[in-house]
Amino acid sequence: MQDFSRFIREIPDFPKPGILFKDITPLLGNPTAFHRVVDEFSLRYKHEAIDVIAGIDARGFIFASALAYRLGAAFVPIRKKGKLPYHTHEATYDLEYGHDTVVIHRDAFPKHSKVLICDDLLATGGTLAASVELIEKLEGHIVGIALLIELTELNGREKIPNHDIFSLIKY
Repeated sequence: MQDFSRFIREIPDFPKPGILFKDITPLLGNPTAFHRVVDEFSLRYKHEAIDVIAGIDARGFIFASALAYRLGAAFVPIRKKGKLPYHTHEATYDLEYGHDTVVIHRDAFPKHSKVLICDDLLATGGTLAASVELIEKLEGHIVGIALLIELTELNGREKIPNHDIFSLIKY
């Protein structure tokens, strides 16, 4: 597996003091690196007969849609509340200072579909745990979770103990 961390730019104190933001735009701006990320995910999941790639708002959409194309799967967005126009299910999760909510269309995919969740980053795990809840509410079978970056010191993986998590970069 390739070391993609050299394409991640760290921005101190963004979006607020004390945060060391992992900027993925240098990776996205490098066609070879971006293609290789999609290739790594594709190689990992090509034998899973995946029906749906669920991408998490917003940067997860970038990788999820490319991977859906590569694997011949459907792409389904999991969005922040108020961003999807049709009937939705929602899941709320805790933030450091409050709550946030993600939603999925109620008819996003047929029951028992094999779903791969894809996102750019796992930090505390709140958004990902809420996304898992939404997929399970629709009776999807989660075959895995594909992440570009995992911030291991924040223990987000612990909020999703029963699912296979694959991350390309760990900090």
